[in-house]
Amino acid sequence: MNAAIRQYLVITGNYWAFTLTDGALRMLVVLHFHELGYSPLEIALLFIFYEFFGVVTNLVGGYLGARMGLNRTMNIGLFLQIIALGMLAVPAAALTVPWVMAAQALSGIAKDLNKMSAKSGIKLLVPGSQQGKLYKWVALLTGSKNTLKGVGFFLGGALLMLAGFRGAVMIMGGLLLLVWVGSLILLSQELGKSKAKPKFTDILSKSRAINVLSFARMFLFGARDIWFVVALPVFLHTTFGWDFWKVGGFMAIWVIGYGAVQTVAPAFTHRSTDTMPGRGVTVFWAALLAGIPALIAVGLGTDLPAQLIVVGGLLLFGVIFAINSSLHSYLIVSLARADGVSLDVGFYYMSNAMGRLMGTLLSGWVYQAYGIEACLWVSSMLLLVAVVATAQLPLKYAAARGEGATRA
Repeated sequence: MNAAIRQYLVITGNYWAFTLTDGALRMLVVLHFHELGYSPLEIALLFIFYEFFGVVTNLVGGYLGARMGLNRTMNIGLFLQIIALGMLAVPAAALTVPWVMAAQALSGIAKDLNKMSAKSGIKLLVPGSQQGKLYKWVALLTGSKNTLKGVGFFLGGALLMLAGFRGAVMIMGGLLLLVWVGSLILLSQELGKSKAKPKFTDILSKSRAINVLSFARMFLFGARDIWFVVALPVFLHTTFGWDFWKVGGFMAIWVIGYGAVQTVAPAFTHRSTDTMPGRGVTVFWAALLAGIPALIAVGLGTDLPAQLIVVGGLLLFGVIFAINSSLHSYLIVSLARADGVSLDVGFYYMSNAMGRLMGTLLSGWVYQAYGIEACLWVSSMLLLVAVVATAQLPLKYAAARGEGATRA
């Protein structure tokens, strides 16, 4: 086994372990605080700092990764998640809203340091001429991560019932501590460290393609999270009467299937082994996605069984969204400059975090004020913005090798 594959496996293992705890923690917080009587909007507010600090972390984290090395930013992310879990292991009386929001803020910083480091690290392990291989490696990393996030949703619901909130976070913190120690030993010490010391102003991308792709990504993920973060779990529990096992199980199946589709996305979008998919492919898949939430909303206004409409529609949404997400994830890694890759990747995932923040806030407010159908209509509108933005990409892309992405 060569060094590149060994490092890929270490990066992927870190990402997997972190994602498992991140997904479980999200489900734990939503279900536990809903059970305590918090409104959908109040639950959404618990995640504000998680998403807000994701924006800041991606922007600054790319700069830190280029200066310090991606091994350090990845390990810092793992350690911060351990601290966040420890903060939530306090007695129930100490779980005040400000305390939980602070723990979520730390978890948001940890998540985006880990994700930025993992995605950036992959580019450095694959030669620039092997675009097909890069796409497959990014798709496998992203897809497997989301599959485990789905397992995490199920794990969160299960642990809440079996061990309680405090017991669940203590178990996860202990397991992640073991992963962190292994990462300190195994991860390459110079991974992603820029040869030229970047300036702080370099955190803002100068590539038109990356800026356009980042803008589209913001609305793509805002459109997903407006129904996924708060509205859907609460809707399934209150409207359909599903217990926590069923809610956690459905969310898990959705994300597991979503991750599985991401791993095979290159088969749907990319036939060549050494060139990048063009703008037309990216626009096509974004446009296909945009109509699905609206169709679900229309279906809920008919006499058809509501559970069939919601479950079937959201499974279809998951398949098409997964292809869009995997394609975007590959494009940003490929287009990023080779030296200081984390700067471009960090900027891109900053936009991703802004979309999640927007979607999280809208998820609680729109659902509480207008219901699930309104969330779905707004989701379609956000996706239309993503389609228009994607249409502004260059007709063809040039992958960044030694000189950085093509500037336009």
